[in-house]
Amino acid sequence: MTKDRHCPLVDLHTSSPNAMRLNRLTRMSRRDTLMTGMAGVGVLAVGNVVTAEPATGADPELERFMKVSTRLTDRASLDPRIGKALYERNLQSAPERKAQLSKLATLLESGNYENASAFAKAAEQADPAFKDVIHDIMTGWYRGVADGKVVVYRSALMFDVTKDAIYPKTYAAGGPFYWTTQPPEVDKPTGAPALSPSKFDVEPT
Repeated sequence: MTKDRHCPLVDLHTSSPNAMRLNRLTRMSRRDTLMTGMAGVGVLAVGNVVTAEPATGADPELERFMKVSTRLTDRASLDPRIGKALYERNLQSAPERKAQLSKLATLLESGNYENASAFAKAAEQADPAFKDVIHDIMTGWYRGVADGKVVVYRSALMFDVTKDAIYPKTYAAGGPFYWTTQPPEVDKPTGAPALSPSKFDVEPT
């Protein structure tokens, strides 16, 4: 007499190839988590032997670059992460750029300029080469481009100026079909250029 054997029902959902791969990945994730936790315990155990290197202070020239940028943009503060990226790209744009940025910062520290226009005019009078330096700094902050490379896109200041009326390309901050409504009116600029005219290059889009 043969003994009846119990045959469990097979769940087709959990036995599918996708489900089996998911279960395998889940098991691997749990294993990796366990191994990471054990490694962390090991680091804590030898923490009294291995010491971390002391954190280095901020680059003083980078801080001076941020002060110059704050004055040129007439803003109370700017993103230091973007500033660091722009500063590094500016240094790569020309061999003499580091010295120029340092001299521009010295000029700012030596005077009391009430706004960006006054500082820019004084800078160009002190050294005509400063005009190109200021142009590159402003291009970096407002367009997000430095030394021909895109450093930042969505956080470029040009979008902050028109954020109440124009959305950046590839970004739709409004609701469905927002483009069919009349955009708000934007006041015409009343300021005058602080620097002498520069050559205008039309870039391909």
